[in-house]
Amino acid sequence: MDLNWNIILRISGGLFIVISAAMIPSSLVSYIYNEPETALAFTKTIIPSMIIGGLLILVTKPGTGRIKVREGYIIVALCWILSSLIAAVPFVISGEIPSLVDAFFETCSGFSTTGASILTDIEALSKGLLFWRSFTHWLGGMGILIFAIALLPSLGINGQAIAKAEAPGPTLDKITPKLSDTAKMLYTLYLGFTLTITILLKAGGLSLYDSLVHAFGTIATGGFSIYNDSIAHYDSAYVDMVLALFMVIAGVNFNLYFILFRHGIRNFFRDLELRFFLFLVLTITLLVGINLFAANTYENLLDSLRYSFFQTATIISTTGYVTGDFDLWPTFSKILLLVLMLIGGSSSSTSGGMKVIRILVIFKFIKRGIARRLHPTAIVQLKVGSKVMPIDTISAIASFIFLYIMTIFISTILISMEGNSPMTNFSAVIACLGNIGPGFDQVGAVMNYGLFSDPSKLLLSFLMLAGRLELFTIIMLLSPRFWNPNR
Repeated sequence: MDLNWNIILRISGGLFIVISAAMIPSSLVSYIYNEPETALAFTKTIIPSMIIGGLLILVTKPGTGRIKVREGYIIVALCWILSSLIAAVPFVISGEIPSLVDAFFETCSGFSTTGASILTDIEALSKGLLFWRSFTHWLGGMGILIFAIALLPSLGINGQAIAKAEAPGPTLDKITPKLSDTAKMLYTLYLGFTLTITILLKAGGLSLYDSLVHAFGTIATGGFSIYNDSIAHYDSAYVDMVLALFMVIAGVNFNLYFILFRHGIRNFFRDLELRFFLFLVLTITLLVGINLFAANTYENLLDSLRYSFFQTATIISTTGYVTGDFDLWPTFSKILLLVLMLIGGSSSSTSGGMKVIRILVIFKFIKRGIARRLHPTAIVQLKVGSKVMPIDTISAIASFIFLYIMTIFISTILISMEGNSPMTNFSAVIACLGNIGPGFDQVGAVMNYGLFSDPSKLLLSFLMLAGRLELFTIIMLLSPRFWNPNR
């Protein structure tokens, strides 16, 4: 395949600079908390990365034409892997995560907003590295490359093909004529939500440091906490409700917030995916809450609903924070949470999973199939709201779900060679592919992924990135057809 390496290298250079510049706040945190070794680890990463990025931009030429679709997919995959590798370096240099595979797993989990961790003692890490660990969520939440698209015009590059490969959902919506303006507006909204969460958490008694790192993980639906017992550390109903509310907000299609601001709340709630998403949150919260109360898991119904709402919000948004060990909950509640792990949040949100819109379309497709069997000659259109779904879109959604399920089963078989329990392996794959974080059994709410071997950690890292990039972006790179210039 004839690739435009000039563009690929130029964007890679920009990425080196963006990631290294993003480490500067974490380095400052290290100085503030008097952590010289951590600050030095950041410095040893930032300076070489800046130099490499600058050289790559200097030796390439701007304005070399549009990016082709295949180049877009290559750039996206390369940049997410490269970002995770660069981000892992301070952990290795500092010696706080000496294994490169473990550090890479942690940063893949960060940028993909998964929240899975190999750490057995999170609180043993320095403040600077914990801040960086959570900040990778914030960077990855809206998409490293969606952020970069706002800067691509200054590099003489059109970013449409990159956006198509990176966008987290079945469709990419442009809310302004220029894609770069759309990226800037989305990040303005993203920043606004981050600041709001930070202020509300600070008002709830958290320190500025704690408020920031948990705001990063909440709006990005990441799930990294700075405490071993996650959000349960605070034992605060106020903190639980603030985070749960904003996890639900982050699980909504971000384009809808512009509709809300411009056209009012009535048009906002006309979106069928939004209504189905909120229906799932409300229904599962009530079912799990009643089940917890009936099983005497918590003392009263109010507490049962509190913990149910938080865990429902954190699972459907694929955030992964925990306020209790849901592995000890009744089987009915755990099955409902497992179903939410597969579904995930809305399209064009920071959530992972298969996405609510795809599940909704499949339900309607099944309903259409039933109608066609009852009335073989009838013409039955598949509509989502008032919009008729094109057959190509339906086919793409169906193929994605089939690939998603096939990836789960193949990956589960592969990591099962290590001999862990079936639920451990199955839930680990679902939790990584769906960017959720905690699973069940040995990778449950109070456990970690340190039990897996290096090959399995690399496979799970691959799944995290593949899930974040909507599977096809990564999977198609493994196909010989992709690399054949004649096909």
